[in-house]
Amino acid sequence: MEILKWKKLSSKYLVQEKWATLRVDTCELQNGTIKDDYYVLEYPNWVNAIALTEENKVIMVRQYRHAADIISLEIPGGVIDGEELPEAAIKRELLEETGYSFKSAELIATLYANPATANNVTYTYLLKGGTKTAEQHLDDHEILNVEEYTIEELKQLLAEHKIDQALHCAALFYGLMKLGL
Repeated sequence: MEILKWKKLSSKYLVQEKWATLRVDTCELQNGTIKDDYYVLEYPNWVNAIALTEENKVIMVRQYRHAADIISLEIPGGVIDGEELPEAAIKRELLEETGYSFKSAELIATLYANPATANNVTYTYLLKGGTKTAEQHLDDHEILNVEEYTIEELKQLLAEHKIDQALHCAALFYGLMKLGL
């Protein structure tokens, strides 16, 4: 059977905030069923990066994540600002969070965090040739440490389930595949 997109009959916004919007849609499915309470979270699009220094070390950041109440080891990244291009956003985020600039940036994956309930896209980049060119310039709510790991150390962290953020694990998988590791 061919799978068809649902026909959106109506939408109503329940919450509209800077970082998240919640709407409820009424949709008609291809079999004629009307789904009148389909909730969709709208978030801004995100970027993240497998960022390698000139010494071929992977830059990671460690920070507190309130919703999960965990201290999380992650790859750098953040929100795309307005009409900003994803590549410009990841370069800006890396400079702000880590103080590093890079010689090259390549898009290696486009991922959805949860396409069943959220509409945003995460653009994952592989950046190489990183050098420290500035100090961190963090947002008021950001407190994070920059850490560097060898590829082997990174693989061990993944094997030991020490990286909790699912999108970041997926990004690291794509990054290691791109590097042939």
